[in-house]
Amino acid sequence: MTRHENIPVDPTLTDLYKDLHRHPELGFQEHRTAGIVADRLQASGFDVTTGVAGTGVVGLLRNGPGATALLRADMDALPVREDTGLDYASTVTTTDESGKSVPVDHACGHDLHTTCLLGAADVLAGDTASWSGTLLVVFQPAEELGKGAQAMVDDGLYDRFPAPDVVLGQHVAPLPAGKIAGHPGASYAGSDSLGVRLVGRGAHGSMPEASIDPIVMAAETVLRLQAVISREIPSTATAVLTVGSIHAGDAANVIPGEAELQLNIRSYDTGVRRRILDSIERIVRGEAATAGATDEPTITEIERFPVVVNDPAALGRTLDAFAEWLGPDSILDPGAGAGSEDVGILATSAGAPLSYWLLGGTDPSLFTTGDMNDPALLTVPSNHSPHYAPVIEPTVANGVTALVTAARTWMPSS
Repeated sequence: MTRHENIPVDPTLTDLYKDLHRHPELGFQEHRTAGIVADRLQASGFDVTTGVAGTGVVGLLRNGPGATALLRADMDALPVREDTGLDYASTVTTTDESGKSVPVDHACGHDLHTTCLLGAADVLAGDTASWSGTLLVVFQPAEELGKGAQAMVDDGLYDRFPAPDVVLGQHVAPLPAGKIAGHPGASYAGSDSLGVRLVGRGAHGSMPEASIDPIVMAAETVLRLQAVISREIPSTATAVLTVGSIHAGDAANVIPGEAELQLNIRSYDTGVRRRILDSIERIVRGEAATAGATDEPTITEIERFPVVVNDPAALGRTLDAFAEWLGPDSILDPGAGAGSEDVGILATSAGAPLSYWLLGGTDPSLFTTGDMNDPALLTVPSNHSPHYAPVIEPTVANGVTALVTAARTWMPSS
């Protein structure tokens, strides 16, 4: 492959991407998407297994001796109302796992991940002379829930299919289309989301003395939590603690009986994580005791993502191949990011190195320098925004080419 040369891409991928974008599905509900994936993989000549962890799809293609490479794409969408104005925007609403009706949008780009991996699988299946080995393509459910990768492993992923020698994957990002970014070592933060229930005693708003006010309890808890990172964690450590949701009461003149908070922490170090979690428990229980609450507060885990660690040698090998394709100036190091992913579980469970990169998906004309210091990175819509939408081209072509290039790098022809 010569520099600046994209692999010819099936023109129907654009229509596929738009169709997936119009029909997003939440985690473990990706039935329609899984059906499309299975049909296209079968048409490309893969041995296809559906229903892995419920809605996961695995395609297997053996092509002589060599390494086994796992290429992964996630398929689920987010409970977000799309506000892009695109003619293929989602108008879907559905019921989430709690029974609540929610809007659904592919605001994180998993529809693009799925499209690109299907395109790459078709290219590799149609040109088996260009590589040798075993190709395992994994279409994973429920990444946004932090449960999909582990669910596939628990459902016998590596008992039913060959264990990989490398795990390869990409995530579209608000970088200029035509750029690829990857960071060796700890690349994406571990994440813990927690629910906190504070139980007080309700009363009429005119009789606060008869209450144990959970709103005041919650307010004091929120304020105290804000000091955990600045006063209890070493200044050299990287961590974030966010109170993202607080709910109590339904009327102005009623002191409610309880309040609920939802917290999220991001960290890279297991010791730092443990210290933050211990601090949260101490503060929550301490504020409840100070308020005179007679019922113990409860702290429950909502979701958890482990730290994503890129194997330096594996990532370097992949990025070197990308530099030959795009040119070295198009390969960036984004540093360690505070976003979270569960792709690392697929690698650690197999004892395989991980090579995971960011694929630029934003109109390059919106940037000035086009590097990690570009001020546009703070203004262009990012993943999880209701305004986020990658430019279809050249993003799809680049995403297909990146996956094919990575696969051929790890499974060279003999």
